[in-house]
This record gives sequence, structure tokens and C-alpha cells, in this order.
Amino acid sequence: MAETKREIERKYEAPEAGESFVLPDLSNVSGVEAVVDRGVVDLDAVYYDTLDQRLAAASITLRRRTGGGDEGWHLKLPVSLAEGVRDEIRAPLSDDVPRELTGLVRSRVRETGLVPLMRLRSSRDVRELTDADGALLAEVSVDGVRAERLTDGGGSAAWTEIEVELADDGDPAFLGKVEKKLRKAGASRSAAPSKLARALDETGTALRPPQAPGDPETPADHVLAYIRTQRDAIVELDPAVRRDLPDAVHQMRVATRRLRGALRSYRKILDRAVTRPIGVELKWLAAELGVDRDQEVLTERLTADLDALPRELSTGPVHTRLRTWSRARRSGSRRHLIAVLDGRRYLTLLGTLDALVEAPPLRKKQPEKALTKAVRHDYRRLAEHVEEALAKDPGTDRDVSLHEARKAAKRARYAAELAVPALGDPAKAVAKHAKALQTLLGEHQDSVMAREALHDLAAQAYEAGESAFTYGLLYGREEARATAAEDELPPLWAKAVSWSRYA
Repeated sequence: MAETKREIERKYEAPEAGESFVLPDLSNVSGVEAVVDRGVVDLDAVYYDTLDQRLAAASITLRRRTGGGDEGWHLKLPVSLAEGVRDEIRAPLSDDVPRELTGLVRSRVRETGLVPLMRLRSSRDVRELTDADGALLAEVSVDGVRAERLTDGGGSAAWTEIEVELADDGDPAFLGKVEKKLRKAGASRSAAPSKLARALDETGTALRPPQAPGDPETPADHVLAYIRTQRDAIVELDPAVRRDLPDAVHQMRVATRRLRGALRSYRKILDRAVTRPIGVELKWLAAELGVDRDQEVLTERLTADLDALPRELSTGPVHTRLRTWSRARRSGSRRHLIAVLDGRRYLTLLGTLDALVEAPPLRKKQPEKALTKAVRHDYRRLAEHVEEALAKDPGTDRDVSLHEARKAAKRARYAAELAVPALGDPAKAVAKHAKALQTLLGEHQDSVMAREALHDLAAQAYEAGESAFTYGLLYGREEARATAAEDELPPLWAKAVSWSRYA
């Protein structure tokens, strides 16, 4: 079973490559009471990647290591490279890459095989820095590293590296205190983010950093930059969704919707004959992500409402029933979502998005002021939906229309956000107003969904011979919330952005 550890560390180079390095006296670092010599341990690690080094390009490392106290498979995912923060997911030692780890790199690897890329053997001299209570502050090690390339004809290198790893829940500021001592001794921060990156460099097989695109100049440049950002977000968020990290599903769903919105809104720039099928697949992915996300939001809403009730108004096992109901629905949706992310349809979509970024289907003729016209079109479309909803009497038909207006608000907001770098304040105003409408209409839709859930829970309670009073009480409160949202809509819509500035 895999386990996760948040790792905060800094790496340093010895004064001269290959020269032995003697640690300075660290006992007088502020906060350090003792420096404990843990001796030398031999480590042997084989790093796995695709032949074209997709993991290394994303600053991800996957290794099988023997020796030391944490033998096994280690997958390191970057959290903040600048601060040396990574999440290390560990799995027990085995011959093959564990399935739980291959899933976490699938959005990068796709259907390409993982191969042994590099072998690193290290002789690690370890010191532990402890405080007055004997608690660990950090581990400092001097590693004599020998690297051997396992593909492309081989190649080898050797160097000395100093590594300082912060103790669990330690203060990152402590690393700065240790660094001062190391720098005085001649060590310098390593330019490589990991041992593997340095090994690739030292053996003459360093990755070329991807060439950053220039500043957008044309409307098409702005659209393509936005599409690239959303594609990258989907790929990068995939492991977090699989790990069920907070808000990961929501963020990935938003990136999917933003990308789909760009393809729809800017159809005068991108050929719809090519992008329409991609939009269909993005809609499918957003829906699959929504199964899990919507259940999460709904459960949080109902739980908070129950917790806020006075005890005398909570009759029967309402909390237990809500937890049971939610777990049953969420457990099934989680399993389904992982199956989706492992499926061929999703992997094919990722490949299609790569192709879209690399060879965008630009229309030969693009209208002048294409960004302005697209934002204006979507904002006017939003106006039509809002006015249609306001013209209807309260009830199911209006609920449906308000939900459609909410989706139109999202589309208008995303179209405007894309155009902000080119259009400036006018697009910001549109995005801000559309976001406010989206938030208000989202509250209304959440109330609709909550009432459906409460009706379902009340029916289950009734069948079990339990009181349904509390569910009815919460249902009434949700009706009041929906009414309040509907009352707020007309004055909010009255603040619609004037299009005179786009003339």
C-alpha cells in the first residue's frame, strides 16, 4: 500500500565536483542542541521513465531503491520546485513498477512504456540535527554519487552532493540557517532540481527546456496560449485527482470547461469542424468529473446545514443517514472516476489536446477584432438567458432556465478572461460581472440539488420508520435560499456592462 510524505529539502554542490566534502560544525546553528552521526549507508536506485523522458521533463522522478530505511519504490511529484517541496509517494519493494504509481504518472506517460533510465549508487554519510528535547530538526547528508546511464549507449558520471531535508512539520526557515553554514564552507545551491536531472546533465543527455512561447500578438496567439494553459492544467491535476486531494476534481473540471468554452467562443479563429468533436469529448470529461465533485459539494452543504441546527430540531439519526447516503454515492463515483482516467477514451483525448496545441486548426480568414466580437457574442447570449428566466414564473421551468443562464455566465466569463491580456479593463469588467452572476445562479442551482437530495433522504427515513421532520425543515430553508437568489438577480443584472466601450 502506497503512503505519502511531504518532503522539503535543499541540495548543494561541493566546492569542486568530485572533491570530498567535510561538513562544517553545525552544532552552533540556532536551535540545534546536538549533531548525531548516523554513519554511512549505501543506496542503489534505478530511475524509470519513458525513452523520451516525459517524467523528467515534468520534474517527476520514479525510482526503485534498495538500501537505507526506506527501501522500495518512490514517486516524487513537484509541489514547489523553487522551495524544494515535493510529495513522495512510497510503495513496497517489488520487481515491477507498482500499479498505484503507474496510475499517478499515466497522464504523462499515456500508453508508452516505462524503462530503466538511470542507475544512481550513493554512499550517504548522514547527520541528524536535533533540538533540546531530542526532536529531529533536519537530516544532513553528504552523498558520493555515481551515475550510470542505462539507455542510449550508456555514459557515467560522479559527483558529491550535500542534501538537507527538513523534519516532518518542521519550520522551512530552519533550512536557511543551515544553508548559511554550508555556504561559508564553500557549498553552493545545486542548479539541478534532482539527482536524476544532474545525472542526465553529467552524462551528456540533459533535457532541453521547452521553448517558452513569445508574448501573444494576434488574437489567435491569445486563444492558443489560453488553450495551452488549460491543457497543461488537466495533465498536471490528474495525479491530484487520483490521490483525492482537496479541490483537485473541481480545478480539473474548471480547466476542462474553460478549454471547451474557448473552442466554442472563438470559433471564428479555430476551425469548428476540427474543434467540435474535441468539445464533445471535453463535455464528456467534465460530466464524469462532475459526478464526484457535485456529490462532494452537496454533502458539504447538507452537513453544514445540519450542524448549524439547534439540537432539538435534529430528530432521528439524520447525521448517520446523511453519512451513509453520501459514502455510498461517493464511493461508487470515485471508483468510476479512476476507471475513466485509466480508460482509452481519456488518454485519446489527452493526445488530441496535444495535437491541438502543436498544430492548431486556425481559420484562414479571421475577423478584425475577433476577441471583442467573441466576448460580445457570449455576453449577449448570457443576456438572453437571464431575461428569459426572469420572464418565467417561479417553479421548475424557471429553475431550468436559471441553470441555463448559469452555464451561459460561465461561458461569457471564460471568454472574457481569455481576452483580458489583449482587451484590458473592458474584458475585466465583463468577466467580473459574469462571475458574480455565475456565483448567484450557482447558489440557486445548489439549492435545487439540495432539495432533491433532502426529498430522497426524507423518503428513506420514512421507509425506515424514522422522523422526516428535520429533512422537511431543511427543505424549507433551501426554498427560502432559492427565493432570495431569485430576488437578487434583477438588481445584479441591472449592473450589466455597457458595450459602448467596444464600439
